[in-house]
Amino acid sequence: MSDRSVVFIGLGAMGLPMASRLLAAGVAVRGFDLSGTARARFTTAGGQTFPAAAEAAAGSDVVILMLPDSKAVDAVISQIRGVLEQGALVIDMSSSEPQRTRELASDLSKDDEVHLVDAPVSGGVEGARAGTLTIMVGGEPTQVERARGLLEHMGTVKHAGPVGAGHAVKALNNLLSATHLWVTSEAILAGERFGLDPRVMLEIINGSSGRSGSTENKWPNFILPGTYDSGFTLRLMLKDMRIAADLARQVGLASTLGEAAIEHWARADRQLGPAADHTEVARCVAGTDHSNLPG
Repeated sequence: MSDRSVVFIGLGAMGLPMASRLLAAGVAVRGFDLSGTARARFTTAGGQTFPAAAEAAAGSDVVILMLPDSKAVDAVISQIRGVLEQGALVIDMSSSEPQRTRELASDLSKDDEVHLVDAPVSGGVEGARAGTLTIMVGGEPTQVERARGLLEHMGTVKHAGPVGAGHAVKALNNLLSATHLWVTSEAILAGERFGLDPRVMLEIINGSSGRSGSTENKWPNFILPGTYDSGFTLRLMLKDMRIAADLARQVGLASTLGEAAIEHWARADRQLGPAADHTEVARCVAGTDHSNLPG
């Protein structure tokens, strides 16, 4: 990696603390976000911001993207590819579609001699702040190693395979996460209505074979307290679930339970709206979307 500044595009709930981790490590970071408020927060954190993505990326050889989906990634790439230097590295940390990621990587390499690795994350806003994210990287080994020094300021790097592998694992992981959050909510609420204390249930389950990220983290930290503030929206989770199901179709595998989970989450999305935190699906399981669950 050269000594030129790194560009970070997408300074939202996840991107801002991730970029701030780089600043804290002494990396010079130039940032851009469509939101003026997000840009102002990054400036306050010590970063340099620009009013347009192309201005931020001009002459840079490392660009990190933290955007909602492949559509947003494509839009930003179309704006910046003309100003990237030959041999530049794009690190897409968004939750994008694996096949579209492969096509974009091939296109950039062939037409612009720009390299791309995908590096989506798991760990939520708290993980982003603490630098404890799991970072699932897809790409050629030489480019993954080129990115590693930056990524390790934000979490633990796991090389998943070639380009697109990181985005594939992320989507499949979130399909699992969403499915067990829904069934965990069904189980805990059933027990509560039977007269069990949900905290006692969680303690027992977390020492047993039914434990998961939902029982160890989401239910005790976001659902029982009634805060529903994990920082990851229901709609983004649903998007990742659909990416995973589409991947299964592409490889000829029936994802019957996954498709059923998507139907439940889609219904929750219609009930709760675009701003809902993904942990709020427990409200739909409980049969209410207006009040906190009994705790």
